[in-house]
Amino acid sequence: MKKKILIALGVVLLAGGYEGYTMATAKKPPKLRINGTIYILPKSFTLNLAGGQYATLTVALLLGPTQSQGTTNPSNPPPTGFGSLPEEAVVRAIITNDLTNQPADTLLSNPGRAGLERKILADIGSQTDDKITAVYFTDLAIQ
Repeated sequence: MKKKILIALGVVLLAGGYEGYTMATAKKPPKLRINGTIYILPKSFTLNLAGGQYATLTVALLLGPTQSQGTTNPSNPPPTGFGSLPEEAVVRAIITNDLTNQPADTLLSNPGRAGLERKILADIGSQTDDKITAVYFTDLAIQ
């Protein structure tokens, strides 16, 4: 009888220890690398650069968790090439103003592009109510 109790107690302790170990080492849910929605501005940009060159690029915005992409009214759609972001016209103007007349070398280098993306992000934050957390140049061609 004592042997059965000791065996049962051992099994319970082993099971409890295993359960405790697995709970303590359980994997946490992975942190999302992109927290929000990517919104690609539907119409690409063609801009004059310094030195007589020009750039064509597509821009994507990372919308904050509380930022809506907006909705379109079927009876009053936005102009061709424009999406439903509430202040898209102002965002496009900011991007155009910040990139026009930049040297091509700035857009061709990783640090230069990153600096321009940060500048555009700061200008969008200070001039609009849109909650944008990042700006990305998704396609870029310079001539």
